[in-house]
Amino acid sequence: MLSFLKPAHRFVKGAVAGLSTLALISCVESTGNSGPKIDASAPVPVALLVPKGSSNSGDALLAQSLENAAKLAIADLGGVKIDLRVYPTAGDPSTAQASAIQAVDEGAKIILGPVFGEAANAAAKAVASRNVNVLSFSNNTTIAGGNLFVLGPTFDNTADRLVAFANSQGKGNIMTVHANNSAGLLGNTAIANAITRKGANNAGAVGYEFSQEGVIAAVSQIKLNAEQNSADTLFLTANTSGALPLLTQLLPEAGLSPATIQYMGLTRWDVPAQTLELPGVQGGWYTMPDPTLTNQFQTRYAQTYGGLPHSIGGLAYDGIAAIGALVKQGKSDALTTGALTQGAGFQGVNGIFRLRTDGTNERGLAVATIRDKKVVIIDPAPSRFGGAGS
Repeated sequence: MLSFLKPAHRFVKGAVAGLSTLALISCVESTGNSGPKIDASAPVPVALLVPKGSSNSGDALLAQSLENAAKLAIADLGGVKIDLRVYPTAGDPSTAQASAIQAVDEGAKIILGPVFGEAANAAAKAVASRNVNVLSFSNNTTIAGGNLFVLGPTFDNTADRLVAFANSQGKGNIMTVHANNSAGLLGNTAIANAITRKGANNAGAVGYEFSQEGVIAAVSQIKLNAEQNSADTLFLTANTSGALPLLTQLLPEAGLSPATIQYMGLTRWDVPAQTLELPGVQGGWYTMPDPTLTNQFQTRYAQTYGGLPHSIGGLAYDGIAAIGALVKQGKSDALTTGALTQGAGFQGVNGIFRLRTDGTNERGLAVATIRDKKVVIIDPAPSRFGGAGS
């Protein structure tokens, strides 16, 4: 049976990586003035805050991967010069706060990082009065806003993409199954909001306690709710380290087969790769960055540094290269909120993305399915955004 992992206190969702170049899609329209003035003809001081010095052994690899990816981006900027200065956070909010203050004291015009939500929030608050924007690697939208942007892939983005796709395929009567923990509840909210935004039908939601016993106890209620509301799609918030293996085993056994109801997931169902072996995920839908871009970035990173990047390493490339693309326009307000949130967005190693005025982001994602234990793209990632954004 499944052995559940304890919920992570510092939640980083999904694996993201991609292309080897990043450029501004269209001219910047600077509609806001929050942010420092810069001299675009001189090297622009950029602070990179990484979890170096953390007691968590995995954070050292993450910190190095982010720094390597940022340097790779700087090498691709052509005529734009970035003065990259790396500061440790130890994965700790108070250290991140001190590092952010030090970085701005030493001339940083924008901060890239930190990774973890509490540290990012502390860093942004520390420099808000200094008129400096923070592009964090977090995916926690509850901290976004003001001078703090999140670059990480968000539940809202994934939910919007999948709900819209399901609706277009005649599978718009969507029921949600979620854990009753922080990640599961945030996922449920994101799905409910996406159903409303995209004009689909909410067929209800069933929660379960985050334990093996909790999942088993919830199966009958999940089936009953699906039948009563004639759900044609089951949206699962679980990942492989949580309830996904057990749910996709027990629900078909209870009569909710993927052959009769569409499964789709809020997390990557190809990470780790062993997930592809699960019988219950066959035919399921989930999102991912353009795999061609992912492979290009990973190959280039490996050729340069001798190993693969961390799953979120590409976010550092995206952040640096977006900054470079803006600075390349030669404007003194290149790093203001108005410039950062221009609607056309950017094209990065994770595909197209844009920053929103509320501090969240939108990313162009592909819809994938699993056939015969292999990933198959059924709706490619878009190459540009429609509309002006917000």
